[in-house]
Amino acid sequence: MNIKIAYFINQYPKVSHSFIRREILALERQGFDVQRIALRGWSDSVADPEDLAEKNRTHYVLQGGIWPLVLATLRTMILNPIRFGAAFALATKVSRHADRSLPFHLAYLAEACRMLAWLQLHGARHVHAHFGTNSTEVVMLANALGGPGYSFTVHGPEEFDKPQFIHLGEKIRRSIFVVAISSYGRSQLYRWVELAQWSKVQVVHCGLEAAFHNVPLTDAPDVARLVCVGRLCEQKGQLLLIHALAELAQRGVPCELVLAGDGEMRPDVEALVAQHGLQTRVRITGWISSAQVREELLASRALVLPSFAEGLPVVIMEAMVLQRPVITTAVAGIPELVRNGENGWLVSAGAIDELTNAMADCLATPSIQLAVMGRAARARLGAPLRGYRSI
Repeated sequence: MNIKIAYFINQYPKVSHSFIRREILALERQGFDVQRIALRGWSDSVADPEDLAEKNRTHYVLQGGIWPLVLATLRTMILNPIRFGAAFALATKVSRHADRSLPFHLAYLAEACRMLAWLQLHGARHVHAHFGTNSTEVVMLANALGGPGYSFTVHGPEEFDKPQFIHLGEKIRRSIFVVAISSYGRSQLYRWVELAQWSKVQVVHCGLEAAFHNVPLTDAPDVARLVCVGRLCEQKGQLLLIHALAELAQRGVPCELVLAGDGEMRPDVEALVAQHGLQTRVRITGWISSAQVREELLASRALVLPSFAEGLPVVIMEAMVLQRPVITTAVAGIPELVRNGENGWLVSAGAIDELTNAMADCLATPSIQLAVMGRAARARLGAPLRGYRSI
């Protein structure tokens, strides 16, 4: 089998999007010929050697500035004015009541024109986009220009925050199929299309690297260390986590917190750590590779992720397959994996007292009981259970 397809992503490769790389590589192992196209990412530094290899295989729409976009648009307009007119009308349509004005959507049309030439040269029979925001609009416009049919994966929470503003229903109707990463995500997509469109929406859980399954299994170490893995941003709740850690310190509960990641809110996190005098209790790693994420998870008692909004975090699956319990919030698709008292602790989003108590409970749980929870977490990720599997 040598079916030619393409993937389109806003930014690729990206540390927080390693699951997309795993998905592409898994398709190639199955015999697909996958073309990588992204808007940006050619100048970004990456920590993982596999991401570096992916960068060298990716076409970048915005590389080279505005003139390649202008030339691609003029070429498409001249060679196929009817299809260009239809795509222009579609871009105008989805700009109405949108979160961005018409010039942005015309820019997406120009991006689609440049991408179209690469798709045609590759001979792509299908193109798949990740995230239902502007990346899906670009592949939808490329399809209107005469490009291949498209599908897209919706992760949340961004798509669920503004479904009408990004015309999510229009994108679903014009697609061949849509992927939701959880049952919760599927239910949210059902809200914005007619019953006749529901069959297009399929649940496909994100996969894990084989390395997460192949490491020697160990129970959680008897250390007072918790790790939070993720971008330092508003939706992950790290500021609330620092407040909870400060409360634990006041109670006299020892706890080291590792924040594995980086992001736009790092200055805010560091300022709050200093405000509470927690510099000796908090370590921020910055961006790290997948191998380093595994090391941090294995060296910790549990994963803590106090998210305010989510889709279904891959890091929760990574922790569970490594036999680490999870302290997290009962939002979006998370309760489909984490069972309170069985393989972790579920708390209400934004509830600092619940989060603090759950962290204290985890730190006080005897090692034998914690090991039972860790094994239950791994079993929850087993292929016979609920279809979660490694790719």
